[in-house]
This record gives sequence, structure tokens and C-alpha cells, in this order.
Amino acid sequence: MKKQILWKIAGAGFALALTATTVWAQTDTTTTAPESPAVTAPESPPAAETTAPEAEAPATEAPAAEAPAAEAPAAEEPAAPSATAAALDEATASTSFVFNTLLFLIGGFLVMFMAAGFAMLEAGLVRSKNAAMQCLKNIALYSIAGIMFWLLGYNLMYENVNVADNIAELSGYMGTWSMKMIPEPSADSGDYAAASDWFFQMVFCATTASIVSGTIAERMRLWPFLIFTVVLTGIIYPITGSWEWGGGWLDQMGFSDFAGSTLVHSVGGWAALAGAIVVGARHGKFGENGVIHPMPGSSIPLATLGTFILWLGWFGFNGASQLALGTIADASSVAKIFVNTNTAAAAGVIVCVVLTQLFYRKVDVTMALNGALAGLVSITAEPLTPTMAQAALIGGIGGVFVVVFVPLLDKIRIDDVVGAIPVHLVCGIWGTMIVPLSNGDATYYVQFIGVVSIGAAVFFASLIVWLILAAVTGLRATPEEEAIGLDTTEVGVHAYPEFGASRA
Repeated sequence: MKKQILWKIAGAGFALALTATTVWAQTDTTTTAPESPAVTAPESPPAAETTAPEAEAPATEAPAAEAPAAEAPAAEEPAAPSATAAALDEATASTSFVFNTLLFLIGGFLVMFMAAGFAMLEAGLVRSKNAAMQCLKNIALYSIAGIMFWLLGYNLMYENVNVADNIAELSGYMGTWSMKMIPEPSADSGDYAAASDWFFQMVFCATTASIVSGTIAERMRLWPFLIFTVVLTGIIYPITGSWEWGGGWLDQMGFSDFAGSTLVHSVGGWAALAGAIVVGARHGKFGENGVIHPMPGSSIPLATLGTFILWLGWFGFNGASQLALGTIADASSVAKIFVNTNTAAAAGVIVCVVLTQLFYRKVDVTMALNGALAGLVSITAEPLTPTMAQAALIGGIGGVFVVVFVPLLDKIRIDDVVGAIPVHLVCGIWGTMIVPLSNGDATYYVQFIGVVSIGAAVFFASLIVWLILAAVTGLRATPEEEAIGLDTTEVGVHAYPEFGASRA
């Protein structure tokens, strides 16, 4: 009965989401000019609205300053300045290319390291009998994202979105269904290496899947989760990402999401929420008459280590989304992003520490850990334009949402093992909606359209995929398997073998 109701909700909701996005997009095309190729280049990375590396050309004034020194005969005067200008332009372009590429690569491997952070956080917050399963899921999902974003995801997100020669009915909604090709180094043109751009985009895709893993932990089988990861990283995430970062219809409306509060974190949160609804709660989590049975994790030190790794990786996540490091202004912008990112996370921790002391008379360390992540997610939509005070406010309110929504989910009987839905979904929405506070180019109306359209599309598409998997393969482990632990029944390797497989 529950599955039949969910099927009806999923179908109706997905149809409504498609209808709404079509109306909004068609309405927008009557007032904007989406045919500009500048925002639809296939190599355009996340946060395409930020300062482009080619926008600043300080080298063009250098020849003029040196021109009076040339005392050559009149016939030779045009040649000397022209050669000097060409050499300076080439040197400037080469320097910019190197620094921009370096920013993508450094940012990329910092975001890649966040995969380790998610693995350690989840392994610490689940019970010991399921820790190896979470480690396996995290390395598997990262690998799947790496292959799917090459085979399909990148071009679906960036290739010919909103271009006139694209399939008409898909223009503005997605790119092309094709494989990403990396050019030879000798043929690599542009403002950064194409391979560095692809790598930076791919690790964002993997982060989205990591968010889902922790929510549905301890009761879902491995292979249905991995199949869902294929769909999420290869289709759902790239299509919704193309609406903004690929230059699609939301970008044309003026939607702003600098590094992915909505496009990464809320997308992962909506997919996780749909999965948690379909798979249901862990056995024994909720009793009769609203009784909630706590299920403490296996290792707070491990979860703390994971949080610090994520905090470190976030400097690459937000900082490298500036997309350029070839000018003084860009370098200063990256530095400011680092400061605001750190400030928001710190404020989220402090707020959670204070509020849990006030509400529960003891400080909840897991709330403090999620408070850091809440602050980080909240500032991700716009880490450049806020002042430090605004960054602290944005991150601190993210901490408030964690303290409020973690117990709220328990009350409505949605079992989120690691608190990913409050952190990534709720704070992702909050961070996206508050962008106009510091960024005057954004409007609350357009931000709202972006949050609702992406949320509806991802939630109902994910709900349909989860329901199909439930019908075809089944999602849940049996009560007996769940009691023994998924390390025994799904993995065959125990995270803590010296304590025995039956340890809770």
C-alpha cells in the first residue's frame, strides 16, 4: 500500500516538476537572449557567473608604456611595439593558463580528499557492524562517479546546452548524450587545461553521491545503492547542473549558486530524502507512541577526523570555484573565499555547542560536527561577496537548522543515520536563498525558482528510481541480516574483527 501511494506521488510530482520548469523556462526566453555562446562553452566549470580569467588583460597597457623608448626609423616603428605586445600577451596568457590550471588541480584533489572525509564520518557514525560497508560504498561511489562523468555526465552537463543546433526540445535543459574527450596537450587551448576542468567537475559529482550514502546506511543492500549512484552521477546530477552551470535556463534567469549549495548539496539531500522514505527506518529505531531509540555510532574520534577532512577539502570546493588565479584580483578573491568558508563553519560549530547545552544540558558532539558541515554548506552558494560578519551569520543560522531539523526528522519517523538531510538539504536551501543578502545581482524570486525546480526534479526523479529498484532488486536487508550487520552479510570483511561480528 505504501509503495502504491509513493508511485502515484512520484509520477504526479515528476510530471508537475517538468511542467513547472517548462513554463518558467519558456517565460524566461521571452525576456532574455539565451543564444549567447559565452555562457554555454562546453568547458565552462561550476559557478560560471564568476570572474572569467580572460576578463582581465593587464598586459595590454605594457607596450604603451614602453613605446616612447623606441627611436627606430619611421618605417620600422610599427614592427617593434607589435612584437613586444605579442610576446607580452603570450607570456601573460601562458602564466594565466598555468595558474588557472593549478587552481583547478589543487581544488580538485582537495575535493577528492572529501571522499575520505565522508567515508570516515559515516564509518564513525554507524554502528561497528556496518562500518566496513560504509567504507566500501564510499570508495565504490567515487569510482562510479569518475567513470559515469566521463562516459556521459560532463557533456550532458556542459556540451551545447542552450545552443541553437542542439535538439530543440532539449535546448536549455541538458547538453549532449556523449562521452567527454580530452584533447592532446599540444592542442589544448583556452584559459586552463581541459583535463583539469574535467577533473574538478568530476569530484563535485562524486560529492553529490556521498551525501546519499550516509542517510540510508545500515539497512540498504549494496548493489541497489550502486545502481542508483550510476543514475544519479550519470544523469540526474548533470541534467540539473546544466540548468545553471552549463548555461541553461536557470542561468539565463539569473540564478546564482557559486559552488553548489543547491546544485551539489541539495541535490544529494533530495535524493537521500527520497531514498530514506522508500527504504524506511532501521529496525528498532522507532517504537510505539513516538518512542525514539538512539543508535550511537561506533567511533566519535573517526567521525571527528572525517569532519576535519571535509572542512579542509571545502577550501578547494569553494576556493577553486573562483575558476581563475591569473590576476591579483582573482588571488585576492580566492583568499577571501577561504576566510568566509572558515568563518561560516566555525560559527556553525559554536551555535550547535551553545544550543545543545541550552536544550539538553549537555553538549552533543555529533551536533557540533554537523554544525561545522552546516556552516560550510550554507556559505557555499556565495562565499565571495559576504563580509566576515555576514559569513558568520549565514553559517550560524545553518547550525540552528541542524539543531532543529535533526530531532524533527526523528519525530516524523524519517531515519537519517548521519544527519545528511538537515546538513545538505536544509542548509543547502538556506544558503541558496540568502545569496541576495550580499550579492546584489541575485534576486530572492529567481533563487526560489531555482531551489523549487531543482528540488522537485531531483526528488521525484530519485523517488521513481528508488521505487523501480525496490520492485526489481529489493532495497532492504532482511531483519536477520540487519541484526547481524551488513559487514557480515554484504561485505564479508569486518571493520573491527577483534570485537566480533555481533557487536552493536
